[in-house]
Amino acid sequence: MPAPLRLRLDENALVHNWRSLARASGRAACGAAVKADGYGLGATEVARRLAVAGCRDFFVATWAEAERLAPLGLTVSVLHGVRAEDMAATRAGFARPVLNTAAQVARWREAGGGACDVMVDTGMNRLGVSAEAIAGGLLDGLAIETLMSHLACADEDSAMNEAQRARFSALRGATVARRMSLANSAGIGLGADYAFDLTRPGLALYGGVPRADMGAMIRQVVHPEAQILQRRRVGAGEAVGYNSTWIAPAETEVAIINLGYADGYRRAFSGVGAGVHDGVVLPELGRVSMDLVAIDVSARPDLAEGDWLRIDYALPPASQASGVSQYELLTGWGRRAERLWG
Repeated sequence: MPAPLRLRLDENALVHNWRSLARASGRAACGAAVKADGYGLGATEVARRLAVAGCRDFFVATWAEAERLAPLGLTVSVLHGVRAEDMAATRAGFARPVLNTAAQVARWREAGGGACDVMVDTGMNRLGVSAEAIAGGLLDGLAIETLMSHLACADEDSAMNEAQRARFSALRGATVARRMSLANSAGIGLGADYAFDLTRPGLALYGGVPRADMGAMIRQVVHPEAQILQRRRVGAGEAVGYNSTWIAPAETEVAIINLGYADGYRRAFSGVGAGVHDGVVLPELGRVSMDLVAIDVSARPDLAEGDWLRIDYALPPASQASGVSQYELLTGWGRRAERLWG
């Protein structure tokens, strides 16, 4: 059944973004973070397209996410490592773990080991083993493919970036790892010293701009569109939506569209969001509700019930207007929105 809400997904923009990030990675290979179902776009469809473009390394959060990619036969790393409950999945061979703790290292050894990746903490204090534990022999004998760490402040010009880079660089040669990987999307923008052997972009692949100086290289991927359910004329002085937060200053043509916070279009867009039709920006009116949004279509008398309206959703300005992070704006889209690639 055709949905009255859709995400138009630009595959050319996705591939362009990956290739731009690959060029910016210099001699390092460029992978792709496809966790959270490809940041909400659909991990299988994202990974398939990036693999055709030349991407060879993919990263997910959990083994369930990795299993869904298994039919593609890709090289997939599971960032959250391996719990006891995951050991049966590891034997299927469709992914390798990124070991994060001494307990995970021990579990992997006891199961016979095999190719793995390892996360080392260089200051974020989230996941990862310590440099001291590595020096103490924690990883001795493991078949490590990639030693990685994660930048905490790459989207800012912070002294933390250089501190983490230096700590990570000091580990070169401390393990048998074939490659080292530090940079996420924003880390790529910090320059060649952060690229090491493999970069792991996520946000920027999908149209997010993690650093202002990267804006020229990134294209918008996600274009939400909602169908008009009703067009109505609102008289001067009349209210629209919950709590009457918008009062018509004059007679206004209003379209009610099939979109709301249950779909991932946040209440934070109330009074600041907009639709776009043939380049004309059409302001959102009143409160965003669970399933419906009101749009001022006075400037477009041609729009009628059943027509489609594109939502103004370029990630950096949408984030600034709503106060919601670009990551949340991507990953928050619900399943009621049909994903259409083209």
